[in-house]
Amino acid sequence: MAALRVLIGLAGLMGAAGVALAAASAHGADAGRLASASAMLLFHATAILASVALLARGLLHGGIGLTAAFGFVIAATLFAGDLSLRQYAGHSLFPYAAPTGGTLMIVSWLAVTLAAVWRRN
Repeated sequence: MAALRVLIGLAGLMGAAGVALAAASAHGADAGRLASASAMLLFHATAILASVALLARGLLHGGIGLTAAFGFVIAATLFAGDLSLRQYAGHSLFPYAAPTGGTLMIVSWLAVTLAAVWRRN
């Protein structure tokens, strides 16, 4: 399925960006925001790959699982992008970008749980 391949590619990009931000936070002064952005990208890249594996095995409801996995991509990108832009440019991506990303991550986690429960019944 093409959507799963896209998700795998996006997870790889998120993982690479997470490693780059971890290195930048280790070498930068007062770079706590970058460490948080790195952790968010690395963790959710893994969550996307886990969702893809569960979808491929038929353990998640397809539509809900795909929506949740793409939600992880969008949410982590908003969150990490906002923190990174604040660190490097001194301003936000847009007002409330990080909270919007955080809220979307919570909704995506709830959707993965719902997709797993729905598939079992």
